[in-house]
Amino acid sequence: MNTPKDPVENPVENPVENPVDDSAEVSTEGLVEAAAEAPADAAPDKDAVDAIIEQWAAVRPDLDTTAMEVFGRIFRLSRAMGDRMEKAYTRFGISRGEFDVLATLRRSDAPYTLSPRQLSATLMLTTGGMTGRLDKLERAGLLRRSPDPHDRRGLQVTLTDEGLRLIDEAVGAGLAVQTDALAGLDEARAGQLADLLRRLLTSTAL
Repeated sequence: MNTPKDPVENPVENPVENPVDDSAEVSTEGLVEAAAEAPADAAPDKDAVDAIIEQWAAVRPDLDTTAMEVFGRIFRLSRAMGDRMEKAYTRFGISRGEFDVLATLRRSDAPYTLSPRQLSATLMLTTGGMTGRLDKLERAGLLRRSPDPHDRRGLQVTLTDEGLRLIDEAVGAGLAVQTDALAGLDEARAGQLADLLRRLLTSTAL
């Protein structure tokens, strides 16, 4: 009988914005070794991924499932945190995708203006996908589109005062959720985890 495939064995690849660092070399062994350095009394309880790894060990003891342990947990964390972030932004009347548009404009600094093409490239979205987000955000009064003074055929997208106010509140709310999720790690371990994930990301980014 066929059984549904678990996301641990089939993690979803999400587009990333970070550039690839050709000098970074990392293996999943580094992540496992870092975890092994934790004091014995700090070892967490077994999770769902452990159960899946144990099942594979029983039926396919020849497999090295180190990568499955790492990416299975990354995928599950991404899904869990994605849901939490969606809830955090919902109270501001925006989705995670719409937050990304506003945040990209905010990070560009004053006058908080980019072209639709620049936004699409940064967020790795198709033109159609970006247009839909811009339409909704413009109707909500959070941004405006206007002719590009340097390109007669182009447009520019700018945060409105209301959009600036909202994104500054939303980014704080989102960071609070993320900080709360890291509460189980001290500052040193959180920094070590960030470094390891950076190495892994830059070594696997397209």
